[in-house]
Order: sequence, then structure tokens, then C-alpha cells
Amino acid sequence: MPATAKKKFGPRGWTPERLGSLNGKTYIITGANAGAGFEASRVFLSKGASVVMMNRNADKSAAAIATLKQEYGSDADVTCVPMDLAVLDSVREAAGVLSQKAPRIDAFICNAAIAQVAKQEITVDGFESQLGVNHFGHFLLCGLLYDRIEQSSGRIVVVGSNAYKMGLKRIQFEDLNFDKNYTAWSSYAQSKLAQMMFAYELQRRVEAAGKNVTVQVCHPGASRTNLLKDTASTLNKIVWSILSRIIAQSAEKGSWPEVMCATEVEVEVESKKLYGPTKRSEMVGPIDECPLHECVLDREAAAKLWTLSEQKTSLSWSP
Repeated sequence: MPATAKKKFGPRGWTPERLGSLNGKTYIITGANAGAGFEASRVFLSKGASVVMMNRNADKSAAAIATLKQEYGSDADVTCVPMDLAVLDSVREAAGVLSQKAPRIDAFICNAAIAQVAKQEITVDGFESQLGVNHFGHFLLCGLLYDRIEQSSGRIVVVGSNAYKMGLKRIQFEDLNFDKNYTAWSSYAQSKLAQMMFAYELQRRVEAAGKNVTVQVCHPGASRTNLLKDTASTLNKIVWSILSRIIAQSAEKGSWPEVMCATEVEVEVESKKLYGPTKRSEMVGPIDECPLHECVLDREAAAKLWTLSEQKTSLSWSP
């Protein structure tokens, strides 16, 4: 059963109006050349922060940065570190470059994702593509950046999805890649469940170690982004293009939960929470705490997933 949620921010929910100056702060965002990641970058830059995007496509990144500098001035501090989350060697290389570019990390936002991949695709490292990009790539990157985040008393924000409670509601350890029965939906749901399970396990380990790192989890609800543009089947693209006009909110509002989790004092020490839109089955509406399904808090499965993730990424790390 879902855990109950307590509202913190009143009937209007959290909005960027609560933000003060972010001068001197640095925010790292994966997948920030479009959609919610791009809109989050806009909010941070508008408050004087520095933003480092970690994107796969160099041309789209250059165009996004040009747009932001046109909006916020040529001295707006926004840069990009090229990275492909589907390739672990690319993640390792990007983490090394970032260590040179960002002396401090006030928040690292795991925003990038792929979704509804129509036919099973396997990454160069042997993972089902959605699990590889959404979970394993971010797990490795979090581990490589963790010490820098801790030095800054920073935050890790994992952008999940309500899909976590709509699939099998468990990690399919016996067939992680869905070799026997691949479906776009079940594999995507598993990847988001894995991301969120990892985040709550990281919360537990950070708290046990007494480290000054905040870990928070959010979801964007139903937002009009290009998430399905390159991966979904033609049918799913058509269905979403119609439904999104009816049920979805803007990418700008879809970015608010991750901005909130990266900055808001009210959520700094909270654990086992999920933040996002709170109306219409948490698809749209005011941003606040959402109910959390118990499947994501399975500690035994989370510990098993952590160990497996260390093995798959060849990175052993202890918060």
C-alpha cells in the first residue's frame, strides 16, 4: 500500500517563487539540452547559479547553451560535459572532466532518461538500454562524483517516474534484460524502480555513515517533453501526442520538482519521500509530497540491487 503524504507548501504547492539568490552555487544536470532538464537550467541561471550540463548530443547542447546565453546574457555560466550514459567508459571519462570543471557541486540532478524503447536494445556494456541509461549509468556517475558532492555538503536528486509502481513492482533479477519477454513498458518501469530503489538505499547508507549529503527523489508527472521522441513505437508516439494535449503540463512545470529537491531547505533532512505533482493521479498540479508505494522501499531488494550495480559498473563505493 502507498504511504501517506503530508503537504508542506500549501494549496499552490512549491513554486520557484520561493527561491532566493543562488549566486556561487553550481548545479550539474544530466540530459539538460531539452525538456525538464533545460527548464531547470533556466531557473538556476535566472537566480545567478552556474550550470554544467552532461549531454550526449554535442550539437543540441551547443544550441541549448546559445539559447540560454541569449536569454540570460553572454556571461551566463552554463557549459556542457559530453557524456553518453549508455556507455560506462563515457561516464567515467565525463566524471574525470567534470572534476576539473566543477570545483564544487551543490546538487547533482539525475535527470536524463530514455523511455518506452519499442524493441529490446542492449548497450555496449550488456544492459537492456533503459536500465543501462536510467539506472546503471547514473549509479556509476553518482559514485564517481560522490566525494566532490560530499565536500560541498551537496545534494543528489534522482528524477524518478510514477512508472515505478505500474510495472512488475519488483526488480527482475532472474532476467534483468527481459530476454524472455521484452515489453517497452515493463522494462521502462523496472529502470525507474531501480533508480528510485537506489536513491532510497543511498539515503539509508548516507544516514548510517553520518555524511552531510542530501538525497531526494522526485517525479515530473505528465509533462510535454521529447522523452519518447527517439525511442517509442510509432503508435505510442501518436497516442502520447494526443494525450499530452489533454492531461500533461508544460516542461517548465515538469522541472519544478527537481529544482525544489536541489534547493529547498524544507526537504533537506527528509528521507523516504517522493515529490512531484499531486493532482490527477500525480500527473499534474501543485508540487508537494506524493504517496510512496511500498515496493520501492524493499530493503532486501535494494541491497541486492546495490551489490549487483557495483559488480556491473566495476565500482565499489561506500557513502
